[in-house]
Amino acid sequence: MSLNRVQVRSTALVLAASCLAMTAACTSEKSGSGSTAGDEVAIGLVTKTNTNPYFVELRESAMAEADRRGVKLIALAGKFDGDNQGQVDAINNLVAQNVKGILITPSSSKGVLGAIAAARAKGILVIALDTATDPADAVDATYATNNKAAGVTQGTYVRAALDSQTPNVLLLDGTPGSTVDDQRHNGFLEGFGLTEKSPEIKGTAVTNGDQTKAQTAMENLLQRDPGVNAVYTINEPAAAGAAKALAGKPAAERVVIGSIDGSCTGVRNVKDGKFAATVMQFPKKMAHMGVDAVVEYAENGAKPSGFIDTGSQLITDKPVPGVPSKDTAWGLQNCWG
Repeated sequence: MSLNRVQVRSTALVLAASCLAMTAACTSEKSGSGSTAGDEVAIGLVTKTNTNPYFVELRESAMAEADRRGVKLIALAGKFDGDNQGQVDAINNLVAQNVKGILITPSSSKGVLGAIAAARAKGILVIALDTATDPADAVDATYATNNKAAGVTQGTYVRAALDSQTPNVLLLDGTPGSTVDDQRHNGFLEGFGLTEKSPEIKGTAVTNGDQTKAQTAMENLLQRDPGVNAVYTINEPAAAGAAKALAGKPAAERVVIGSIDGSCTGVRNVKDGKFAATVMQFPKKMAHMGVDAVVEYAENGAKPSGFIDTGSQLITDKPVPGVPSKDTAWGLQNCWG
């Protein structure tokens, strides 16, 4: 082969390589999203646990919506309610997998802020579901129940259901440091007409929203004050634990247990008289809205912002004047929306 032919062939190879490089550069970015053309959009979901029925429903709803929209969902969770480090590790894992967005229900409203900031710095859309961060603008947007309002509804109902009885109240809280816990707790007190120092409050306990912990806490509190007639619970597993602790006791008939969640199991517990009422949330709506927002961001760069209230509804078969409610028949048709 002559030198000229070698030079011509070499030049052709260089030009071909340059053309391929230019083609790749032109198609690697989608406007506003940073996604690779032809790549499947990946969305991360980080829930508090994989065991709480509420977060199981949220995860399954997000997966169903992701399938419908033709995107990939990577679902991770903490090992227990309050596992902040587990959630931080999950966020870092998702960032390494180049997700377009992360949906998170933070166990600690402040503990995940550093990991969220790092994700957003890489152009990842971060949306809080169910639980707000502190500060709220640490994420791009929040889709959640107005938990303060839900707590007010629970407290208003429980106080009205006592009628003329002198209140003796127990508080079964969730996880310290969670905005959901604080908002529901404070809302209940406001709706009931109490303060933290009110003498009507006979005891409080941390349950982490777990049925077994709630049952043990309730049993211990009942030993200290068997005259309880009203119980605040952070969620339905905690309410179920309280009901189990009361089962078979003479006082069980007069104790008004309120809760928040709205699962089909919880609504059945209301129907069966295990607790008086629950405030239904709509996690399916949160999950669908979150997935859809990330898909839109991947497609055109549009970002949601602020707090979006996904609604709540009191469910009881023992309505009281002045507190709007739906019965358990409606609740079973609409549980978790």
